[in-house]
Amino acid sequence: MFSNRPSQVRHPAVAGSFYPARPELLREAVERCLVQAAPPALGGRLRALIAPHAGYVYSGPVAGSAYAVLAGVSPPPRRVVILGPSHFVPFAGLALPESDQLETPLGTVPVDPLADTLPERFAQVIRSERAHAREHSLEVHLPFLQCVLSDGFTVVPLAVGRASPAEVAETIELFWEHPDTLVVVSTDLSHYLPAEEARAVDARTSRLVVAEEVEGLEPDMACGQQPLAGLLLAARRRGWSVALLDLRNSGDTAGDPDRVVGYGAFAVVDGREARA
Repeated sequence: MFSNRPSQVRHPAVAGSFYPARPELLREAVERCLVQAAPPALGGRLRALIAPHAGYVYSGPVAGSAYAVLAGVSPPPRRVVILGPSHFVPFAGLALPESDQLETPLGTVPVDPLADTLPERFAQVIRSERAHAREHSLEVHLPFLQCVLSDGFTVVPLAVGRASPAEVAETIELFWEHPDTLVVVSTDLSHYLPAEEARAVDARTSRLVVAEEVEGLEPDMACGQQPLAGLLLAARRRGWSVALLDLRNSGDTAGDPDRVVGYGAFAVVDGREARA
């Protein structure tokens, strides 16, 4: 277990580029995204969020729509499983870091002890510090979680390489057996299309996500297609619904409208509690 070996910290790779490196400026940036968000009300219990992972100036407002929903959850989750695509290191399966703490300018977040059991349970889960060293798709979510959940939460960071939806779903479903756990899937949508074309492509992707049509998702629709498909498969098996929270692109926020990246925020909801 982690407690039986020296502590190892994964230091931030994109502080100062994807988000501010100074703590006070970072907290201000996150809080601004949260305050400006206006997500719809959800009917049921929040079980997962889907949010983007670009630089905050581009995707932060859309991520804020997801985390504004989390800010209203009571009691808050104490464990957050974050799954995002591996942009730099190719590998098969899902990768945990060797580190047992993840650092941002706002402090460190401990890796949950349950993470240590995953390689024993699932052949598709490995350990690779290299897969996490430069990866931003997980890191950019941590400051939002630190601002919304404050202290006391843990994370299970999983970089996703070549993994089937079934392999990802199997891992997610283990954690959904624990009621104090939230799943976050990190993904952007279309890449480098003109703004109007991107809106059409992303609208189609959004319809597939809300309908949980895993089979219709193509890799060019979402850079996190593999973790996204796994989440949707797991939600579909349980009869949970997916709600759209926000859908924009970098042309709507801070980028060149001739070459944009699409961003979506969604929530997976167990509506049974609302009907009870």
